[in-house]
Amino acid sequence: MERPADPDPDSDPDPDSDPDPVLRPRPPSPLQEVRDERFDRHGVRLLLKRDDLVHPELPGNKWRKLAPNLRAALAGGYPGLVTFGGAYSNHLRATAAAGRLLGLETVGIVRGDELAGQPLNESLARCAADGMRLHFVTRSAYRDKTELPARAGAGDAYVVPEGGSNALALHGCAELGRELRGGCDVVAVACGTGGTLAGLAAGLAPDQRAVGVPVVGGGFLEAEIRSLQAAAFGGPAGDWSLAEGYAHGGYARVPRELAAFAADFGSRHGLPVERIYVAKLLWALLDLTGAGAFPRGTTLTAVVTGRP
Repeated sequence: MERPADPDPDSDPDPDSDPDPVLRPRPPSPLQEVRDERFDRHGVRLLLKRDDLVHPELPGNKWRKLAPNLRAALAGGYPGLVTFGGAYSNHLRATAAAGRLLGLETVGIVRGDELAGQPLNESLARCAADGMRLHFVTRSAYRDKTELPARAGAGDAYVVPEGGSNALALHGCAELGRELRGGCDVVAVACGTGGTLAGLAAGLAPDQRAVGVPVVGGGFLEAEIRSLQAAAFGGPAGDWSLAEGYAHGGYARVPRELAAFAADFGSRHGLPVERIYVAKLLWALLDLTGAGAFPRGTTLTAVVTGRP
């Protein structure tokens, strides 16, 4: 089936292709002030943007990025969704949940053929329970995703890119930025594929800036974010930068000290801290604050993109 042109993100949605009445998201997400002496002593006010509360099964940036793509899939009459991710991908879990709720078939193409035939981890087991058909491929084959949907028997499905990051998704994430206008000076978010930061920065006011904390090493995100913004907005958008060096060994790596930090932060503030993204974000912000990266008087917002 030929994929239709992406809809205008600023146009009114077709009621028959709007997933909101079924999924019932709850934007805008609330802002929660956190009084923490480790930030207070540097004159930095810390807020949490509780995007994890937007939807119980599609929290945070997963909802922001998936919603415009779900509208496109429904409007195009696609029978299902196909997407990509690693063994611990929150994006795969969110796509599987969206498919179950909307009555769409889902196929997840998973990086790592060595996982085939092995007991599923908690993330992949949740995908399977939601009806997602998992298709494991070698890491080399995974790099070129063009032919993978057809090989997985999902050639007629709507293709959602890895992490959900495409031009449509950026417009969804720009709404997150607009919700934060006037409320803070700096907004920080953890980055996997870069789509959330790319859209968030575009939605902020001119006097605000965004900071992205990559959870994957390699230094490839800057070029990817610029490419995504060019596709979505025609060129650079917003004031943003990356704070590298906080991947803690790579994606889905949670060393003992990071787990202890997350448990301590959660205990201090009554907030369960997701380890793969949010813990690395909060660790980075505490380190940057201690190093004087934010002037006294700064109001800093950390976007909580998911839950444990």
